Amino acid sequence: MTILQGSLLDLADGIEVRSLGTSVERTSLSRGAWVDRRPGWVGGADELFEALRRDVPWYAERRQMYDSIVDVPRLLRFYGEGEPLPHLALEECRQALSAHYAAELGEPFVTAGMCLYRDGQDSVAWHGDRIGRRRDQDTMVAILAVGSPRDLLLRPREGGPSQRIASGHGDLVVMGGSCQRTWDHCVPKTAKPVGPRISVQFRVRGVR
Repeated sequence: MTILQGSLLDLADGIEVRSLGTSVERTSLSRGAWVDRRPGWVGGADELFEALRRDVPWYAERRQMYDSIVDVPRLLRFYGEGEPLPHLALEECRQALSAHYAAELGEPFVTAGMCLYRDGQDSVAWHGDRIGRRRDQDTMVAILAVGSPRDLLLRPREGGPSQRIASGHGDLVVMGGSCQRTWDHCVPKTAKPVGPRISVQFRVRGVR
């Protein structure tokens, strides 16, 4: 596995979930979609990355793709509602997100899907997290990224230019409004030498 290169900008003494408040920057997209960003939300993120890589029971998944069964190009772990998360910092993150977005979201974040991208050949294809919601019902997905930065791409489902967001080393990205219905997102493969990255996707009940 590729070695993580730590961030020179993260000077936290231990793992620290920092304030959201006014530090969150919102970018409006089309058709009522938006993306919030909070760079460096979790201090000591490289320490959290190492703890999660070590302690999470990662598994490889295989899926049907046309006439073949292929390996999913990343390692996975899903924590359902009521299941303890693998690190107290993630519990704190989920509580902070539920409190910050309570007025807009109207329900708490209760699950955490996790992906381990081992190198630049691991990826996730274009998709929207629409399972569990009607075609006219909005939701939010909050993504905490620790480890080496990777590009998260977003593009409108009806066509148009994509948006590129680099996230890693404790950055937070929240996709809200109609984003899961009207936009798709992906983490593409890259030929560049990149270290491993873990993303933690906080979602509400029933959404995948």
